[in-house]
Amino acid sequence: MAKQEKANERSSAKEKKTTEQTQKASSVKKEQAPSATDELKKQVTDLKKQLEEKDNQFLRAEAEIQNMTKRFEKERSQMAKYDGQDLATSILPVLDNLKRALAIDVSNENGQQLKKGIQMVHDHLEKALADHNIKEVDALGKQFDPNTQQAVQTVAASGDQKADTVVQVLQAGYVLKDRVLRPAMVVVAQ
Repeated sequence: MAKQEKANERSSAKEKKTTEQTQKASSVKKEQAPSATDELKKQVTDLKKQLEEKDNQFLRAEAEIQNMTKRFEKERSQMAKYDGQDLATSILPVLDNLKRALAIDVSNENGQQLKKGIQMVHDHLEKALADHNIKEVDALGKQFDPNTQQAVQTVAASGDQKADTVVQVLQAGYVLKDRVLRPAMVVVAQ
């Protein structure tokens, strides 16, 4: 019996030791498990933040691209709307010279033929400008408009003339759609 008691004691001690080791191992696992879980949670949080930042960067880049596209379309439509502005501005002095040539009185037949040719060129040029929405500013006898006219001289109002009325056009002005290419140089009654 003594042997059996000693064997039981040894067996109890072994069981006790095994139980203690198991408890230690599970407590170590428990200690490690929360830290591993916390680390995974931290990684998930970090990844979510990174994903959110990338989404924000993507949305900003997409908005910038849309803004650039809209700006480009607006600039392109402005360019198309006022296409030929430089050419028209360059041609206006030619039209002025043709008008001056037409204002000259001629008495012989050669002069009449020449004036007829100049009139044809003038008419074609005016038609070409009108076809491209370039129109002469109608100023004579109208109220002075500083947006489309430039007063280079003033004269006293006489007779039935009203103040601030254009009495003479020294140089015709032209507009392209809603943009003034050249203001009309006018004399205004005061």
